Amino acid sequence: MDQTRPGMSMAKPLTLAVSGTPGTGKSSLCEAMKERGWTVSSVRELAEQHRCLGEVDETDGANTVDIHRLAEAWSAPTEGLHLIDGHLAHLLDVDGIVLLRCHPSPLRQRLELRGYPAIKVQNNVEWEMLAGHWSEILEFEIQTPLIELDSSALETGALVQRVVDWVASQLASQPAAAQAPGAIDWLVESLE
Repeated sequence: MDQTRPGMSMAKPLTLAVSGTPGTGKSSLCEAMKERGWTVSSVRELAEQHRCLGEVDETDGANTVDIHRLAEAWSAPTEGLHLIDGHLAHLLDVDGIVLLRCHPSPLRQRLELRGYPAIKVQNNVEWEMLAGHWSEILEFEIQTPLIELDSSALETGALVQRVVDWVASQLASQPAAAQAPGAIDWLVESLE
């Protein structure tokens, strides 16, 4: 499959993090991008490969990931187009971050359909409501180009097109600190 980007000869390597709260559509977006020639790895797979996967956390039933150790051990691929799928992916050294957001009501429904325990559903909905990913991006002063997309307003095909267009623009974006004031704010929306 041709992995060239518009306006470029053979594509230079590009690795994007696809991050967001569980249930925002990261894996669906990544699966659709595979059809366009992208290679997809999950944070969990990378953590297993680099021995950074911990024990199962009893509160949410998921394995812990030592993301700081993984960030030190992992290097982005040196050829091809890659996506790293996972709610911690934005903490890895990547070329760009696709941050998926989802309105809390459909997010709650998606997580309940997965059979998550009530406390895990509530914790993830609150994380999304409070823009937890934005807090981490600002706290760790992540300067990686970033695009925020609302998966509750856009179908997977439209999300794919937004990512493709962003890549074609050479990941044009403002710094995270400049984008944050205009980021999706579910709290303000709930007050309106």
